[in-house]
Amino acid sequence: MTVDIPPASSQDITCPQMARQTRRNGIKPSRPVEKRIDETSYLTGEGRGACLREEVWSKGGEVVRYNLAYINRRQCSMDNGRVLGYDNSHDHHHRHYKGHVEKIEFPGYDALLSRFQNELQQFWRMEDEETD
Repeated sequence: MTVDIPPASSQDITCPQMARQTRRNGIKPSRPVEKRIDETSYLTGEGRGACLREEVWSKGGEVVRYNLAYINRRQCSMDNGRVLGYDNSHDHHHRHYKGHVEKIEFPGYDALLSRFQNELQQFWRMEDEETD
């Protein structure tokens, strides 16, 4: 006795293993966003009470969200103490400086990290000159 079994449509798939095969055969599963960097450094000495914050999320090797911040509540009482920072929350890239926020062009994460580090060094140099 022969039984004719009609071909299964994608709507008939109920087994998770068969569903995985279907995704491999045409529908790409979305990659999750992963938090790759989550670092906080608390400063000591003259910078005591301040911190540096770096957070980076990526998807498929591409940075999709980031937050760079120098936080010192003695320097800035606004913006949760963020003296200098960059992030892309609220669907746009922007720079924070002592309570003021401005949109920026995003040159890529590595270039932005370098810009943040250079600005921070310059800020600390000016701060040192003012105390001398």
